[in-house]
Amino acid sequence: MTPNHAASDSRPAVAWVGAAHGPELEWARAAVAELVDVRDVPDVDAAEPMPFWPAFVLLGSDASACWQLADLTTLARRWPLAPLVSVATSLVEGRRRSGPALPATEEVPWSELPARLATWLAVRAADRPGTPGLPATARREDRMLEAVAALAPAGPAGIRLSVAAQRPLDLDGLADLLAAAGHEVVRRSCGRPPLDEPADVLVWDAGTLDSSQLAWLGLLTANRPGLRIVVIDSFPRSDTALAALRAGAAAVIGRPIAPESLAGALGADRPTGLGPPGRSH
Repeated sequence: MTPNHAASDSRPAVAWVGAAHGPELEWARAAVAELVDVRDVPDVDAAEPMPFWPAFVLLGSDASACWQLADLTTLARRWPLAPLVSVATSLVEGRRRSGPALPATEEVPWSELPARLATWLAVRAADRPGTPGLPATARREDRMLEAVAALAPAGPAGIRLSVAAQRPLDLDGLADLLAAAGHEVVRRSCGRPPLDEPADVLVWDAGTLDSSQLAWLGLLTANRPGLRIVVIDSFPRSDTALAALRAGAAAVIGRPIAPESLAGALGADRPTGLGPPGRSH
């Protein structure tokens, strides 16, 4: 065991390479630190002398062109068994949706990182490859099946859920997905979720977060302090997403919905000893 592992050998470690400034990356790094030990690596060159083996290498991506193929190659040679994960800020999300992806790198929106990481760690603890462990040449269908499998509850029973969405089509699709994964959907609401939610977890497809929805989220949290609220936002921005987290949301997930992010946000697939994904600090 190396000296770096001695401080906390019961939790996995990740390497955070590059930028960690700005409200989005600062929140993402702080939230990840609630799940794992985070070792900061200022730049690619600093990775070479660091004597530890991270479970994941997280790349702070605050601009579209901040990482080059040479950087990825250097990190892959330094830590060949650790998947590379780009933590994309809002400035990068346009390219993430329509432009070329970084080669051999999983790209995750900043607001979904703790939820996605919780799922990956649970899958890793179960000795399953998960989507980061699948080869880049794997068929898209194979990756989707692996991701959907993460939604299944870890134990014999699922989670009691309420589901709300702005449109009936979105409501039915989301409720059916969660029910097919083994969770009990106890209420479906079109529009804003009622304040008397009977479930343990609320999944709210808010469409696009605005001030009125944030105010309603605050009322939900005040009325049901123990309710775990997962908000789906069409295109999360730092101001609205962080406001939602401060108002009581456990996670904010963007579109298209990643099943692994949803599973981690629900708390359905989390290894023993890991707390919930962090809120705003």
